[in-house]
Amino acid sequence: MSEKVLANRKNGMPVLLALIVLYVLAVVGLLILDDLDLLDWLKNLLVLWLLAGWLLGAGLKVLKPQEALVLTLFGNYIGTLKGPGFYFVNPFCVGVNPAAKTRLGQSGDVSENGKTAAKNDPERTSKKLSLKIMTLNNSRQKINDCLGNPVEIGIAVTWRIVDTAKAVFNVDNYKEYLSLQCDSALRNIVRIYPYDVAPNVDTTGDGIADEGSLRGSSEVVAARIRDEIQSKVSEAGLEILEARITYLAYAPEIAAVMLQRQQASAIIDARKMIVDGAVGMVEMALDRLGENHVVELDEERKAAMVSNLLVVLCGNRDAQPVVNSGSIY
Repeated sequence: MSEKVLANRKNGMPVLLALIVLYVLAVVGLLILDDLDLLDWLKNLLVLWLLAGWLLGAGLKVLKPQEALVLTLFGNYIGTLKGPGFYFVNPFCVGVNPAAKTRLGQSGDVSENGKTAAKNDPERTSKKLSLKIMTLNNSRQKINDCLGNPVEIGIAVTWRIVDTAKAVFNVDNYKEYLSLQCDSALRNIVRIYPYDVAPNVDTTGDGIADEGSLRGSSEVVAARIRDEIQSKVSEAGLEILEARITYLAYAPEIAAVMLQRQQASAIIDARKMIVDGAVGMVEMALDRLGENHVVELDEERKAAMVSNLLVVLCGNRDAQPVVNSGSIY
């Protein structure tokens, strides 16, 4: 089902003025006819108008900017009102919005003080659809990455309605449908990536190991999540503008172990850098001593000097000098 926009219906103000004028004329006419005591059928007609004329007021609809109203007449979809204005439609038309009372704690569903809007708030429970850009802050989920490590991840999805007819009629509740599809897409994508860079892992599907990870490739992961959600919600008339990872961490049961692993990896990398630097400094010291002929060292004394320098340079504590007053032999 495709959206059908009702155009040329912004005649609410003329209709409202006409109703007011007709009511005033009906009251004046009754007063005049009552004095004349004539034309009983006209009196009955005016009384009937006073009793039932207000029904036409049910066809007056007011829309604010970025609002829409899907209308049905006796179960048939007749069109959608879009854009700000004062409209008049068939008074028997009924607005449809199955997600009017659904509260997901997202933008548009919370009041100004940050609390969830009350159910009896007429502004929040109306049948009008918001065409504004909305942000769904989905709850955190515990998902196993491609290595089987449980991670907790949360996303924020920016979306809007682009086809009101599909949003209302193609799914039972477009807000709940979007939330479920976000959960499903998030699980499908996270299972492809490791939390951190791991060897022999193919995240792109080309059969070649790469360095993709949840922590290091957040932009790529977010883009894939967005595309995955969009492919599922197109039939619901929704457009996904952006998906962002808002929270990412190891699950509490393995967080401490993974922290130790990261610390160990960092220590090893630091030690490698220290050893490389120390070896370079020893080589430089030996070359400078040989070039300047400061001292002639045999192989045994060079070995002792290298050992002492490496101990001093690679140690994680301050060196304690020892003065040798004798011979090393």
